[in-house]
Amino acid sequence: MSTRKLVVIGAGMASGRALEHLFEAAPGQWDVTLFNAEPRGNYNRIMLSPVLSGEKSYGEIVIHDDDWYAQHGVTCRFGEKVLSIDADAKLVEGEKGVVPYDKLLIATGSTPFIVPLPGHDLDGVIAYRDLEDTNRMIDAAATPGARVVVIGGGLLGLEAAAGLRLRGMEVTVVHLMGHLMDRQLDESAGFLLRKSLESRGIDIRCGANSKEILGENGKVRALLLDDGTELSCDLLVMAVGIRPNIALAKEAGLATGRGIHVDGQMITSNADILSVGECIEHDGAVFGLVAPLYDQAKVAAQTLLGTHATFVQKQLSTKLKVTGCDLFSAGDFAEGDGREDIVFRDPGRGIYKRLVIEGHRLIGAVMYGDTADSNWFFGLIRDGTDIDDMRETLIFGPAYQGGASADPLSAVAALPPEAEICGCNGICKGTITDAIAGGATDLGAVRAQTKASASCGTCTGLVEQLLQVTLGDAFQMPAAQPICGCCDLSHEDVRRLIKAQELKSQEAVWQELGWKTRNGCHVCRPAVNFYLLADWPLEYRDDPQSRFVNERKHANIQKDGTFSVVPRMWGGITTPAELRAIADAAEKYAVPTVKVTGGQRIDLLGVKGEDLPGIWADLNAAGLVSGHAYSKGLRTVKTCVGTDHCRFGTQDSTGLGVKLEQILWGSWTPHKVKLAVSGCPRNCAEATCKDVGIVCVDSGYQVGVGGAAGMDVKETERLGDAATEQEAIDLTVAFIQLYRENAKYLDRPYKWVAKVGLDWVKARVVDDLDERARLIAAFDLSQSIYRKDPWAEEAKRAPAFQPVADLTLEAAE
Repeated sequence: MSTRKLVVIGAGMASGRALEHLFEAAPGQWDVTLFNAEPRGNYNRIMLSPVLSGEKSYGEIVIHDDDWYAQHGVTCRFGEKVLSIDADAKLVEGEKGVVPYDKLLIATGSTPFIVPLPGHDLDGVIAYRDLEDTNRMIDAAATPGARVVVIGGGLLGLEAAAGLRLRGMEVTVVHLMGHLMDRQLDESAGFLLRKSLESRGIDIRCGANSKEILGENGKVRALLLDDGTELSCDLLVMAVGIRPNIALAKEAGLATGRGIHVDGQMITSNADILSVGECIEHDGAVFGLVAPLYDQAKVAAQTLLGTHATFVQKQLSTKLKVTGCDLFSAGDFAEGDGREDIVFRDPGRGIYKRLVIEGHRLIGAVMYGDTADSNWFFGLIRDGTDIDDMRETLIFGPAYQGGASADPLSAVAALPPEAEICGCNGICKGTITDAIAGGATDLGAVRAQTKASASCGTCTGLVEQLLQVTLGDAFQMPAAQPICGCCDLSHEDVRRLIKAQELKSQEAVWQELGWKTRNGCHVCRPAVNFYLLADWPLEYRDDPQSRFVNERKHANIQKDGTFSVVPRMWGGITTPAELRAIADAAEKYAVPTVKVTGGQRIDLLGVKGEDLPGIWADLNAAGLVSGHAYSKGLRTVKTCVGTDHCRFGTQDSTGLGVKLEQILWGSWTPHKVKLAVSGCPRNCAEATCKDVGIVCVDSGYQVGVGGAAGMDVKETERLGDAATEQEAIDLTVAFIQLYRENAKYLDRPYKWVAKVGLDWVKARVVDDLDERARLIAAFDLSQSIYRKDPWAEEAKRAPAFQPVADLTLEAAE
């Protein structure tokens, strides 16, 4: 049988596997010429990461060496680029001459995407795609103290970052999205991955937008972020994605889209030209993982041999090739109607597992820390197995199917006496059971005798289980008041652990504190969002989707679906120009009701949702900002006219009220906060029933806190006396910040003061001057980040506003 001429463009893993199948099935039937732009043959590109880290050498990842090509009679044109394809004449033109073909296999792979930032062409800016890139990074890492910035927190970027860190470089990863590997992982798994990488000394910057690459003498020196941060570097690696390399095919007249169009037999729009690998597009999909590439290679070989085979797209899974990061994802784990989550968390071991179920099938899985059963779960997803009979124990893997028990009490009972229960204090099971036998029959007694669960609190559940196992029916589990059904921790416990464990993201809270759900719920998310915002203003960014509907829409929704718009009037003071602007807005948007509120402001009631951006913009143009009548924050500062006009006024109550409102507005607090300043003890501003009320007297200012005039009516308690206006302001700001740092979410100040005691508050705000100064500084820091007018921000984004569907009603005033 005469040989036929096969030309292959690209000596990558897909074409290499196709040649293996071809030579195995029909040795000697094809005269093969193999072009490759790289000066080498087929090597395992997915193992470049271990080469970069030093765990492997290049020789260890070579798939086909010179002897293999010689054995199969392959003419190797390595280091030679293909210039063109003449599909009509069936010729391939290389840099060193023309080669005819009977069949042509295009496997040109992909090219890395380079973000077109200013400075992207500087020396030291590289992609991460092939051995040359890897060697350049290894060379750069040889310089002591060298720094690298990696743009891209996907698979390739993180593998590059981990490898360079092992080489000794100072590494920073910059990722545009909110969590790493956002296409493969959910937020919780992304958090654990970030935590693991940061523990290795890799600086991770998520939610960071690159603005410009800075250079000096033609060489990269830093990456500039859009917030002004400069990240110094000697090397900048872009790993933000790949694009199918279709230039040759397109010039040859083949049909292309995102990739080279192929059918199920890997044939292009020309019957004598096949294509495989990252350069193709099949049925609308392009490919970047090796498993489908190998399937394509097998089909292409069958097609060249004249037998029928069809490429079928399959479910894919992802694993990260970074030593010590056990990570797996497969299937579809996006949220959707009719889908349910099963979540398992073991914060102590850094394990997270999430299964997504739709109907009777497992459709997605994300795992971190323990991926031993990943292949079994992947099989359930791939095969569409009915999981109804194993649903209750599914999350525990195959070992628990067929009647095995997953009873946590049995597991605790089986622990040996030397098993550590409380890691903070080094308390083992035997010490706790001895204390129980000695009469410590509740959690408080165990804490007092052993200190178990007395520090970070994460072992509280285990201690209670030990009590239950040891005492049996004699033990009564305390009736806990958890934050919600998503966890077993109270508000106070969550708040304490966020500080103690330095948890600085919602994902950290869900994972480290053992949340039962993936992302919390409408009850706990607003609380956790506030606690993080108040405790970590520099590191955490407010999540608008974790706020109540009124705060998300920056207006109070009314019972008919319209909105209430309340501009801020500083201390109840307004001007004719502001009143004209309000009147004009009311007429322009046909506002049915205009009302003076109890907080000395004007409320525009009945505004349509689609008119909100317009009315905000019009009011902003007149200098009016949001009155935050919808917020868990400062609402109003009510004043009387004081010494400006009243013959009984003792101090400038209006001026003080305006100053307080201008200092405090835009601050987020556990619940709404209202202030008042009365110019004399006649108390026309009703200061003695506010969250903070100041009464002016001849000698200065009496500052009261913890008043209420709603469902509960309560007079303020005297926090302290101030001789000067500035001291009154300082006491107020310090009190508000202490409330922000310590109160349970949705507790008004009077409820919080009742819990902690006024003496405790006074000791920190009045008596301890250093603590007062710290509180004021902490408040000022938060305000420097978060105080902005939401109306102005939203008006800029119009017409993106959409009417709300979830009607959470909150009182305006």
